Amino acid sequence: MTKVLVTGGCGFIGSNLVDSLIEKNLSVNVIDNMSSDSDEFYHNDKAKYFHNDITDLDAVIKAMEGCEYVFHLAAESRIGPSIENPAKACLTNVVGTCNILTAARDLGVKSVVYSSTSACYGLSEKMPQHESDAIDNLNPYSSSKYAGEDLMRMFHKLWGLNTVSLRYFNVYGERMPSRGQYAPVIGIFLRQQKAGETLTIVGDGEQKRDFIHVADVVNANILASQNHSCWGNVYNIGRGQSYTINEIASWISDSVVHIAPRAGEARNTLAGTSAFENASGWKPLVSLRDWVSSKVN
Repeated sequence: MTKVLVTGGCGFIGSNLVDSLIEKNLSVNVIDNMSSDSDEFYHNDKAKYFHNDITDLDAVIKAMEGCEYVFHLAAESRIGPSIENPAKACLTNVVGTCNILTAARDLGVKSVVYSSTSACYGLSEKMPQHESDAIDNLNPYSSSKYAGEDLMRMFHKLWGLNTVSLRYFNVYGERMPSRGQYAPVIGIFLRQQKAGETLTIVGDGEQKRDFIHVADVVNANILASQNHSCWGNVYNIGRGQSYTINEIASWISDSVVHIAPRAGEARNTLAGTSAFENASGWKPLVSLRDWVSSKVN
């Protein structure tokens, strides 16, 4: 049976990926230090768990032994804490990623798929955003994640390790966080609606976001791991369609209030996804409006 490793496999996206891989009859190892601010950590009884930190190379090697493919999702993924403690963000996202790649190289792993972020485009107003666009990192989180992409490219060029970096746009879906400043706005809105509360819209609500369902992200990871034409490259993973926050709120509730805008956030995001679609045959399938409508009380 093919064995794979998922780093960060107890979180929102990682746990969905673990479940999908197990459904495909793969043997799954997970390494996760259980440090995120998720509402809940998720375990699958058929996976094997290593509750260690990816900054511990020996622990990474132990978790990766016998694995043919690696899906690297573990990260310090919160912008606020990365600003308060940039060293920690860099330790996890840069040194941790280097550990994953070093172990993968030494253990003969077939491919490594890295979860990166569209935050590296910064405040760009050029739409849609493409992989060749200028990088504009605004905080230690996006800078450290982009550094991880650079390590992926370097390990591919220098040692021939098959690597793919996927820049996620706004991921939503089952198990998404519903609390915290940087939880997906859809999760926050659905929690507020369920509790009978007023929806809180940041700023004027006319900012537009490209939302991609977690099932489509999972499928992108699996396709990227198997497709040699993707290796060595970076790809956007988004729906290729954007909605205003006001529009999404209107699908959920008529009771809204606007709160102060947050500094340093892009006004609009829209993924150009043709590169990955052409390389892998991937197509996002889940409709945001249909999914939200199915969840509203």
